[in-house]
Amino acid sequence: MKPRSALPEGPWLVVGMARSGVAAALALRTRMEQVIGVDAGAPKDTEVLAEAGVELHLHEDGVALLGRVRAVVKSPGVPAEAAAIAAARARGMPVLGELELGWRMLENEFIAVTGTNGKTTTVELIGHIHREAGLPVAVAGNVGAAVSGLVEKLDMGTTVVCEVSSFQLEDTVAFAPEAAVLLNVTPDHLDRHGTFAAYLAAKLEIFARQGNEDIAVAPLGLGSRIESPPIPPPIPGCARRVCFGEGAGAALSLSAGELWWEERPLLRVDEIRLPGRHNVQNAMAAAAVCLARGIDIEAVRAGLRSFTGVKHRLEMLGRRDGVLWVNDSKATNVASTVVALDAFGAGAIHLILGGQAKGQDFSALREPVQRRCEAVYLIGEDAPLIATALQDVDVQMHECGELERAVVRAREAAGEGDVVLLSPACASFDQFADFEARGERFRELVQG
Repeated sequence: MKPRSALPEGPWLVVGMARSGVAAALALRTRMEQVIGVDAGAPKDTEVLAEAGVELHLHEDGVALLGRVRAVVKSPGVPAEAAAIAAARARGMPVLGELELGWRMLENEFIAVTGTNGKTTTVELIGHIHREAGLPVAVAGNVGAAVSGLVEKLDMGTTVVCEVSSFQLEDTVAFAPEAAVLLNVTPDHLDRHGTFAAYLAAKLEIFARQGNEDIAVAPLGLGSRIESPPIPPPIPGCARRVCFGEGAGAALSLSAGELWWEERPLLRVDEIRLPGRHNVQNAMAAAAVCLARGIDIEAVRAGLRSFTGVKHRLEMLGRRDGVLWVNDSKATNVASTVVALDAFGAGAIHLILGGQAKGQDFSALREPVQRRCEAVYLIGEDAPLIATALQDVDVQMHECGELERAVVRAREAAGEGDVVLLSPACASFDQFADFEARGERFRELVQG
């Protein structure tokens, strides 16, 4: 394990009291640091902070509190333009993201995974392979536990596998995981980053400070896996490069329906239980990073064969009257929905689509919707925007507004052999607390 950068001296101000902010504040309290928490709103379930001795300020921007602290933690959901963050940086105060804080406080080896799509599935698959190999592992990041929530809870020999977003990576300062994985990059979160170039630059931060002994896993021919010109610069950092994909130069390659690791057969693609071509790529990335780190090839094979996926990502909820219901609530961007539409080989698709658009262009949905869908059921605040983008597509379009109405309409219309797919291509925050809440509500409606 490489040495970590030291933490700045406190007291600390933690800005943003959602899941990551709460975890950061509690982690700092384990070191007996003085911590003040602030949030412009009034998040739920903050009682644990008072019990831990965190001074909490709600409905405040935090600027007036900066005079009482020496360092700041920024939750990933807080934009750089937030008053307290901008003021702290203007004063030259240290500002750490929650991921950076957790990484500095933990002495464990890290495998970090980023990409526009596939992060959760790949992280959980890597964790599953470690467990198949009998190796201690903790999975964290956007998939559940915040990284800083693991502080004081892990043995030194436990590997941390974390899903990291562009929001987290743009706040890194010294973060340098022992292994880093980039799956793909397509336009997303442009409402936050402003441009695709800025979004891509944030993603590439995962490699920026890696050393010679580290591992950098990326698709073969990275430029072809990145949507939008210009072709990006080479992967930064000086880690050992490990590529996955089809063609010469890939350590983990796909040829004639079979995966190979450095000219050794690994397993047939049809042995992977995850649906869709995109999940073959996710499996290749997971296998590549595990094999490059020395995990036994038999454990990797066993993990790939036995892993069945994660909740809210192409999750099969079962059949009702011959209709397959699929929960893909985690599809919060256009590219995720495109791959979801291609994951089913037969049966007309009834697609539930919509939410908060995040500045996306929905024209990329036109061809797959025309090719695969029997009908589209639009929900959420940006349903009119999506309707306009799809207005010339020869598919039945139903503006339903709410998920409940969309499920009723789809149940009435779908016939035996059809698929009802919740794959919204949008964020959920207009109607739900998060994509998990949206997916759970869909599950309730289907089971009801």
